[in-house]
Amino acid sequence: MRPFLALVFSAWAFLPGVLAQVSSDQNNQQAAVPLRTHSLSVPFIDDDLQNRWFDFGGNAIVNTNHHIRLTGNRPSQVGFLWSRLPVTATNFEIEFEFNVDGPTGHLYGDGFALWLTKQRTSTGPVFGSVNQFEGLGVFFDTYDNERAHKHTFPYISSMLGDGIKSYDNDKDGRPTELGGCEADFRAREIPTKARLTYYKDNYLQLDVQWREENVWEECFKVHDVKLPDQFYLGFTAHTGELTDNHDIVYVTTKTLIPKPKEYIPVSRMICIGKGRNMYKLGFFINFCHYRPHLLPSQRKSLVDSLCLF
Repeated sequence: MRPFLALVFSAWAFLPGVLAQVSSDQNNQQAAVPLRTHSLSVPFIDDDLQNRWFDFGGNAIVNTNHHIRLTGNRPSQVGFLWSRLPVTATNFEIEFEFNVDGPTGHLYGDGFALWLTKQRTSTGPVFGSVNQFEGLGVFFDTYDNERAHKHTFPYISSMLGDGIKSYDNDKDGRPTELGGCEADFRAREIPTKARLTYYKDNYLQLDVQWREENVWEECFKVHDVKLPDQFYLGFTAHTGELTDNHDIVYVTTKTLIPKPKEYIPVSRMICIGKGRNMYKLGFFINFCHYRPHLLPSQRKSLVDSLCLF
């Protein structure tokens, strides 16, 4: 048998083990531990008309049977909801139900934001919170300010702030967008929800439910995102001349254990021989390559070493 054929057969013999490992990893279940300190549900407040773990203020109103309304359908309102304690979990999931609606027909605004930032309770021009923030902002935007986007509104976008960069309201955050998606979440007949998942040194992902109940769609997924080691969880909203109701129905936060095993797709051409005797076998291998003690760049270097020449 020619040497190159022996190497080809060896490569194909390697594939079943790889695929078996992927199948095994996909069946791996992730454990979760609820964080009561960063979760909310009805009636939201205790006998003292306060919440032990969250502060709310501005124009926010608590409806103990239904929701926390960050802003009502009135102009020039700002409302906020912030955790009193920082989140210190390395890997976590935040799921919340929200409702955005109002009787204003085709003109409404402006939207609300989810915050994972170092600062809290300060009001400002970015969906009711401060600009030049440190941490993550996820913006559920219902009004197109720029009028030059290729996507439609409502639109969900995100930004990773360093305390220096500014969110550009006039351009709806386009210059600093981390990830986003179109999602017609306003005035739906089903519960609208979002779920943010984060694994340190791995990835950040947002899924949303807005088309059908119990059907989640990926909005964005970004790798190698670093959030602050400690951050406050917050929700804010504001209205200007255009108005809407912006409601938070519940919030559930969980610590995730363990880290998921991320699958890195690798495309390689196996080149065997030289000159006229060169034979090429091209195929794509999707396999799990995960080492918790290695940085992403180190993992990539190790994967690259699998290319055969």
